[in-house]
Amino acid sequence: MKKLFLSLLLIFVAGKAMADGMPLTLAADAPAANAITPPTSVMKALCTLSPASGSQVQGWVKFTQLKGSVLVEGDVTGLAPGKHGFHIHDKGDCSAPDATSAGGHFNPLDQKHGAPNSVKSHMGDLGNIKADSTGHAKFKFKNKIIQLSGEYSIVDRAIIVHAALDDEKTQPTGNAGARVACGVIQISN
Repeated sequence: MKKLFLSLLLIFVAGKAMADGMPLTLAADAPAANAITPPTSVMKALCTLSPASGSQVQGWVKFTQLKGSVLVEGDVTGLAPGKHGFHIHDKGDCSAPDATSAGGHFNPLDQKHGAPNSVKSHMGDLGNIKADSTGHAKFKFKNKIIQLSGEYSIVDRAIIVHAALDDEKTQPTGNAGARVACGVIQISN
């Protein structure tokens, strides 16, 4: 009788949970108590930029997931006045003094280098940021190509600021020159 009651109770609880939209997980399918479960949907990410190639360039870049795009905001100092190539690179590794450890532009679909927001360019092609006469670049724009979650997530990849303008056509990097700042994109609250 006790087994019958427990079986009915289990069926009731499982049915109620499924009716409420809660997934039913069997003990064999459950993650270990100490397992880390990655988030399924990242809403914000942050990158702290540090100098590379002997520069004094530093700053931050914040990414916020919106409906259909990602808002990119940043503040970078120590630049020469003018435009500077601004890209997401494949590896989240800024350990080399010249930041070459970050690899090439993030390009999972094997496209040519080009303008931002184009499906026919690298996913990591974010164009240029513009520094004022004091070397300060403050920027805010939306990008419809990059993602904070999923197969093509930019989280754990590097942001590189280059010494020169990205011409958005020269292959494979836009002729943007040395890497003057590097930082790894990390999940943020």
